[in-house]
Amino acid sequence: MGDGHSLATLQTTSIAPVDLNSLLFGLERAIAQGCARAGDQSCRLEFIDRAARRKRAINRYLWNAAAGEYLDYNWKVGRSLNHPSAAMLYPLFVGAATPFQARRVAGATRRNLLAPGGLRTTTVRTGQQWDSPNGWAPLQWIGVTGLDAYGHRALANEVATRWVSTVCRAYLETGKLLEKYDVEEVRPGGGGEYPLQDGFGWTNGVTEALMIRPGLTGRC
Repeated sequence: MGDGHSLATLQTTSIAPVDLNSLLFGLERAIAQGCARAGDQSCRLEFIDRAARRKRAINRYLWNAAAGEYLDYNWKVGRSLNHPSAAMLYPLFVGAATPFQARRVAGATRRNLLAPGGLRTTTVRTGQQWDSPNGWAPLQWIGVTGLDAYGHRALANEVATRWVSTVCRAYLETGKLLEKYDVEEVRPGGGGEYPLQDGFGWTNGVTEALMIRPGLTGRC
């Protein structure tokens, strides 16, 4: 939101986002691998090139070396948005980061995003559901998997343990698994344009996967 609080000022069409471009990089590499298996050399080379060009663009426009974070880029005004978010972990999830970048992101994640109940979505409070204090299951999975891939297992375990504890605590209090959670107060989440939803597939799946994680400390 351009003014930081009103949906009437949404500027999403002006933003090159970290998460979307990371996922496209991962898809381009996957297509290249599929073309290789199919014996289509021209297709393989095309998508290797597409992935390489996207990775260069991610490093040029979305990597903020001073902050040690991947940040969304407003191409209309030519600058990064100074709003750290869990999207910074997507390049680790798809293998687009260097070990040095992953180390910086792990540090920024611990400083800015790690809350008592898991990973914050962002560091800003707008009353909208995709901002602090809410945390969402798919972003916990992206974070844990990405950190694991670059050897930051202790932090990944901490995120997983805090998230599972949040889900279990809310379940014991409500008898439900929920769409999102307040990771600051470790309770059911809120905000946004509709009531909190019960029994969400991504919460169920991510929690089940993390509960069997070898490094998890504590269970429901």
